Amino acid sequence: MSERPEATPRALRAIISIIGRTNVGKSTLLNAICGQEVSIVSELSGTTTDVVAKPYELLPLGAVTFYDTAGFGDEGVLGDMRLKATQKAIAKSDMVLMVVGKEGLLSEDKKLIIELTAKGVPLAVVFNMEKIVRVSLEDEQWLMQKNIMFEVVSAKTSENVDAVKQMLVRLAPEDFKKEYLLAGDLFEAGDIVLMVVPIDYSAPKGRLILPQVQTLREILDKNAKAIVVKDDDLSDMLSELKNNPRLIICDSQVVMKVAKMVPEDVPVTTFSILFARNKGDIEIMYQGANAMDSLADGDRILIAEACSHHVADDDIGKVKIPNWIRKYTGKNIEFDFCQGCEFPNDLEKYSLVIHCGACMLNRVEMVRRLKECVRRGVPITNYGVAICKTQGVLQRMVKPLGLN
Repeated sequence: MSERPEATPRALRAIISIIGRTNVGKSTLLNAICGQEVSIVSELSGTTTDVVAKPYELLPLGAVTFYDTAGFGDEGVLGDMRLKATQKAIAKSDMVLMVVGKEGLLSEDKKLIIELTAKGVPLAVVFNMEKIVRVSLEDEQWLMQKNIMFEVVSAKTSENVDAVKQMLVRLAPEDFKKEYLLAGDLFEAGDIVLMVVPIDYSAPKGRLILPQVQTLREILDKNAKAIVVKDDDLSDMLSELKNNPRLIICDSQVVMKVAKMVPEDVPVTTFSILFARNKGDIEIMYQGANAMDSLADGDRILIAEACSHHVADDDIGKVKIPNWIRKYTGKNIEFDFCQGCEFPNDLEKYSLVIHCGACMLNRVEMVRRLKECVRRGVPITNYGVAICKTQGVLQRMVKPLGLN
C-alpha cells in the first residue's frame, strides 16, 4: 500500500499554485486532476476566496501540494485581498499553472506571465474549454516565443487532464527530480552510524524531529546499522562497541559535549550541517558562519525560522543563539526575527542571516532564500553551523563533508 500524499512532510513536496482570472475553471481543473471534489465549484464569479491546499501524488514526480487560489481581475477591496492572497501563494510555489478561459490570453494574463517568468518561476498555461479545440494562432505563437508550455483541457469533462499532469512533471524544477543525500555518501552498507539525540524540555513530546527521522531512514535505506542514544549515554555506548562507528551525528545543542567524548579519529557532524547541504549549499553557509569574525558593534543579524512555534524561556533561535554570538564576538549585536513563509525584502540592513534548519521548507524554497541573500551581498548560515562556529568546533564538524 502506498503512503498517503498528505503523510509526506511539506518540505519534501513540490508546491503547485493554480492561478487565473475569476471564473475560468481553476477549481474545476483541480477537482479533475485530483479525481475528487477538493474545491467548491460554482457559476458565480469569485467562489474561491481563500487559498485551498490539496496534497496529491503526481507520479512519477511524487507527493505535491496544489494551491487553488482566488481569481484575480476583480475590482474593489475584496478583489485586492484576493490578489494579495494569490501573490503570497505564488511566492512560495515551485510551479505555477495558469488557467485561461475560452476567450484566450488577455493583456493581464500576458503581463503576469512576463512578471513570473522574469522571476524564474516555472510556469505553464492551461486553456480550459467546453470542448477540445486548437487555441488561437496568436496565443500559440506568443507562448511559443516565450517558451511557455501549454495544453488545452475540458476541466468539466476531464478530457486531456492526463496531458496536464504530464506537462507538470516536465515543468518541475530539477531539484525535485534529483536525490539530495543527507549522509548517505558518508558511510557504506554494514557500517555503524551513531545518532546522538538529546531528549530535553525542547524536544517534541512522543516523537523525533524531522532531521533525525530522515537521517535514520537514510541509514536504513543504505543497509547500514543505526544506533540511537541520548547524549548522556554516548560515553557508555562508545565503550560497549567493539569497533568505532563509521560516523556520529549529533544535535547541535550538545555538540560541545559530544566533541569532547568522541575520539579525534572518529568522524562526527550534526544534523543541521547535513541539512545545510541537503536543503541548500553547505559552502555558502560555512562562509556565512565565518562572517561572524567580522561583526562589529551595532551590526544587525536576522534570525529566520520557517515555522511558528511557542517560544520557550531558552528558545534556540530567540535566546540561545543570540547569547552565544554575543559571547563569541564580544560585540553589541542587534537581532531581528521573522517566522513562517515571509522573508524580508530589506536584507541589506543585516550583516548576517541565520536561518533555521529548514525542515519545513523544501529545497527549492531554501535555495531561493540563499540566492536572494547572495544577490544582496548578505552572508547567510543556519542554526547548526552557527552554533558550531560559536562553540569552536565548526572545522571538526564539517570535516566529514570535505570542507576545510
